[in-house]
Amino acid sequence: MSNAADHRTAHNGLPRPRPGAAAVERGGRRADLGPSGAPAGPAAAPGGPAGGAPVWPGSAQPLGARVRTGPGGVTGTNFALWAQGAEAVEVCLFDDEGHETRCPLTERTDEIWHGFLPGVPAGQRYGYRVHGRWDPWMGARWNPAKLLLDPYARAVDGDFGGTGVVPRQWRGPLPPEVYGHVRDWPQQHVADTVRDDRDSAPYVPKGVVVGDDAPDGPPDEWIDDRRPKTPWADTVIYELHVRGFTKRHPGVPAELRGTYAGLAHPAAIEHLTRLGVTAVELLPVHQFAHEDHLLRRGLSNYWGYNSIGYFAPHGAYAATGTRGAQVGEFRRMVRALHDAGIEVILDVVYNHTAESGELGPTFSLRGIDNRGYYRLQQDPRRYTDYTGCGNTLHVMHPQVLRMITDSLRYWVTEMGVDGFRFDLAATLARAMDDVDMLSPFLAVIAQDPVLRRVKLIAEPWDVGSGGYQVGAFPPLWTEWNDRYRDAVRDFWRGALPDVRDLGYRLSGSSDLYAWGGRGPYASVNFVTAHDGFTLRDLVSYDRKHNEANGEGNRDGTDDNRSWNCGAEGETDDPAVRALRRRQLRNLLSTLLLSTGVPMLVAGDEMGRTQGGNNNAYCQDNETGWVDWSLLDDPGWRSLTDLTARLVALRRGHPVLRRRTFFSGHAHGPDGLRDLAWFTARGTEMTEPDWYAPTAALGLYLSGRDIPQRDERGGPITDDSFLVLLHAGPEPVEFALPGPPWAASYELLVDTSREDQHAPPGTPHRAGSRIELPGRSVLLLRAVTAAEGGRKTE
Repeated sequence: MSNAADHRTAHNGLPRPRPGAAAVERGGRRADLGPSGAPAGPAAAPGGPAGGAPVWPGSAQPLGARVRTGPGGVTGTNFALWAQGAEAVEVCLFDDEGHETRCPLTERTDEIWHGFLPGVPAGQRYGYRVHGRWDPWMGARWNPAKLLLDPYARAVDGDFGGTGVVPRQWRGPLPPEVYGHVRDWPQQHVADTVRDDRDSAPYVPKGVVVGDDAPDGPPDEWIDDRRPKTPWADTVIYELHVRGFTKRHPGVPAELRGTYAGLAHPAAIEHLTRLGVTAVELLPVHQFAHEDHLLRRGLSNYWGYNSIGYFAPHGAYAATGTRGAQVGEFRRMVRALHDAGIEVILDVVYNHTAESGELGPTFSLRGIDNRGYYRLQQDPRRYTDYTGCGNTLHVMHPQVLRMITDSLRYWVTEMGVDGFRFDLAATLARAMDDVDMLSPFLAVIAQDPVLRRVKLIAEPWDVGSGGYQVGAFPPLWTEWNDRYRDAVRDFWRGALPDVRDLGYRLSGSSDLYAWGGRGPYASVNFVTAHDGFTLRDLVSYDRKHNEANGEGNRDGTDDNRSWNCGAEGETDDPAVRALRRRQLRNLLSTLLLSTGVPMLVAGDEMGRTQGGNNNAYCQDNETGWVDWSLLDDPGWRSLTDLTARLVALRRGHPVLRRRTFFSGHAHGPDGLRDLAWFTARGTEMTEPDWYAPTAALGLYLSGRDIPQRDERGGPITDDSFLVLLHAGPEPVEFALPGPPWAASYELLVDTSREDQHAPPGTPHRAGSRIELPGRSVLLLRAVTAAEGGRKTE
């Protein structure tokens, strides 16, 4: 008799293996290797739920738990779970006291187990127990003692490691019961092969049945007509953490801070509209779990890149409760942001899950079909790991690909989001082993009538061989451009040997994105992101200071390309402090005046610091939260004002947000080109100039011949601008280009000034020399002879 048969008979009333015996199965054999703990939970209740009513056959579609009307007009819930290779599946219902009722699903259609449970309403908590072979040597890890989260659960109640009855934030280590194997087995090299028969139900969260009716009306009626639908070229992204952005906000009521409702509060939205950003990019809001190694150190996974529920808003961010109320709260947040003209982009993690490698916990997919959901090595006991997180989802499998695309469509059509940033997107594009831009995932996205219409951002790399793919993704996709980040950081810290690469980055990175018809908006330009130093720390620290993470300062990158301006960390030296603020103005000005899509990080516009921690993924505290008291400082408030002014300039001038690349060619008999580069001598840069060390350069952006049309098909013209950048410490004289470029120049922005509200002064005559202060950016509007001294922004 196989071990699978042992488990079936155990659930039919015969005794389980005695306490004190655990089984390792290898090639179908069974060997006693010592204690494994208590037997699993209660047996199946006869007759099913709701007063002994039977489990009706139900439907295999859609997957998940859906409230519907069954035969005879009876209301209940249809459960459907894809579990290829499983031998039995039970849906387990839990009441408010945690008592469990098991209901066998006897119908199976195309490897989907399904059943209709009459009388089961929205709000019901549930999970699955899946039976099958325990044979880790062959990649089979079924263990019905482990309660499993429905991959399609649209809400999750409780937290991993909690009691499973009262939702609470768990801070202790994961209990051994949540592991499918005996975690503390004496021979650790085979520990993952020893099955743990203890019941995990008291220690894991439960899925929640969610009704289809949105609290504000049917989703497709109240979402689509309110979408801002901002064109890519006009987009300004603001990356934020739902909890961290509002946790310390004085204008948000205390009970709403750190929640979806807090982000929807007028006080939070007012800051976003004041800055003028057009989209928020939310760090992961899918239900996620905390890693055991963090919990053992009294920390938690703050960023949330450890997903376990791809359809469920993370319950800890809900102010209204976790019995399905989080779904409505999230929708109301989206609606409030849309009403303010702000799109919602989700940072999503479909490359791996919180179950980690073979020594990780069993929360969901591992216990449903380990071999189907995960990519396994040639030795199927081990996991392929392109992510650095222990496992990789098997996106090549049609059912896994379906789960991902079903999830994406759900967040668009029923939750209202406007796009996605895909964490480690190169992993999703892997076919067999190599990254393939014709992979099933990218092909499905390209033809999907819902997904091809939303914003798609790739983090174009992973940790596997050949995983760095910046510039390689196909049309429809934009990419985080780390080459922009590195070039701009190196320029302002004085580490660029020449300015060839910088020229490409400032003008939209045509060398990376012009192929295949993509435009400059394919480049998401950023100087900082959640991962790494904040902008203030970038100019305050030469080295990372991650001691609080408890990993001996070994975590986080050492390639920060930062400069502390003469002192490590916080200082009272007024000269160093002034230089740092100037450098912040330089970096923000460079970002917002570059061609492409700029991405700001929450708090950078007001000088947020993490104390030199460049990997604050586990700092759910003042280190990771935005400090709104910084706005009480006139200097930091001035930086916020400058950021808003630059965003407004960008919004008001299409030449600063072009939809096509510059040609560099003359457009007219006067020889005026749409883009020209100048040395400090006032001469156009030649080939040798690009290869020579230089700290000062200028770029002229012509608004005369923008190759795009307005809504009525008319030509678009704009002002022309001269941007001067100088990273050297001493001032230099810069000769302003004469005709045909301009008759004179009007100064709009000077980052050497602390007060950006100061009057710009008199126009500068073309051909004259202007003093370009050390470490500064100047933005000048080109004035033609016909205009004279007309002043405009």
